[in-house]
Amino acid sequence: MEQIICENLTLGYGNSILAEGLSFSVNQGDYLCIVGENGSGKSTLIKTMLRLQNPLAGKITLCSGLSQNEVGYLPQQTLIQKDFPASVREIVLSGCQSRKSWNPFYTKADKKLADEKISRLGISNLASRCYRELSGGQQQRVLLARALCATQKILLLDEPVTGLDPKATFDMYEIISDLNKNEGISIIMISHDVDEALKYATHILHMGREIFFGTKDAYCKKFAGDFSGRNA
Repeated sequence: MEQIICENLTLGYGNSILAEGLSFSVNQGDYLCIVGENGSGKSTLIKTMLRLQNPLAGKITLCSGLSQNEVGYLPQQTLIQKDFPASVREIVLSGCQSRKSWNPFYTKADKKLADEKISRLGISNLASRCYRELSGGQQQRVLLARALCATQKILLLDEPVTGLDPKATFDMYEIISDLNKNEGISIIMISHDVDEALKYATHILHMGREIFFGTKDAYCKKFAGDFSGRNA
């Protein structure tokens, strides 16, 4: 069942085109990894799918009753975000804002949902801690819990393991995979590590001089020479 359809997208800013001719779809339960060279438009694609900017051409359609405020987003962290002076619970709770329209106040249901996601990510013991005092891996769990307050359908993640140590990286990949396999949440994730992406993905979108979209198996067959050369 299709959730997002992207048709013949051209991405960029003003007269600067980063990518064109992008067509792909995401079905419920897919795990799509977006890979490719730096500057190929991966993050711009995510921002366009989030309606943070418009495509230069083409269109994006949400299907199967998916609304824009049901799309969870885990962005790349900036230095300012890492130093944000709020508690873990406050940050996770703010993920409910996208579903509240005009009401600025949190309900008991919102607070219960936030506590459930905090527990789901294994950070209940950190709930009252200041976010900026946490490790990088802990901060990413907080932001993922926040994103889950916005959706139970689809998550967009922009290089969620950047800057994490190997243990935190493994844990984050495993959490995301579990959300996909056991809770049915569709995943769209930018990854700079193709090998790790191939461990978890069902589909690959490769951006750059050559555009590819298809299943993981089809991607491996098409680029088999690249992988054998790298792993030799």
